[in-house]
Amino acid sequence: MLVICAASGVAAAAHGAAPQPLSAVGTLQPGLWQLQAEGEAPRRICVGDTSALVQIRHAGTPCSRLVIADQRSSATVHYSCPGAGWGRTTLKVVTPRSATIDTQGIAGNAPFAFTADARRMGDCPTKSASLNESRYNR
Repeated sequence: MLVICAASGVAAAAHGAAPQPLSAVGTLQPGLWQLQAEGEAPRRICVGDTSALVQIRHAGTPCSRLVIADQRSSATVHYSCPGAGWGRTTLKVVTPRSATIDTQGIAGNAPFAFTADARRMGDCPTKSASLNESRYNR
């Protein structure tokens, strides 16, 4: 099982300001999350900043964001990562420990599109394996 650390969130908007917190991701609890996309093995990610869940195909990549919709139970964000691609994600909160992530875009010069069920599994391990992000983004 892969465990990835994504402690810091998504980079700021194009003007360099800190990204505004999203209402929907603010209701989610940080910790160890399992992502399950249909037809793929479950993946685990250690999330310190829950806004990282809107940018899972470009985890750790500095990107600008455009918030399209932001409600307490869902958010839609378009993000652009210079030289790395872009994505559009809709995150729907089910509970503070469960969400659905619908995302599509371009990563590694190839299109991607998937829906994943995300569930908080508990606290992050004290020592997580540090893996190359490209191994996660397959």
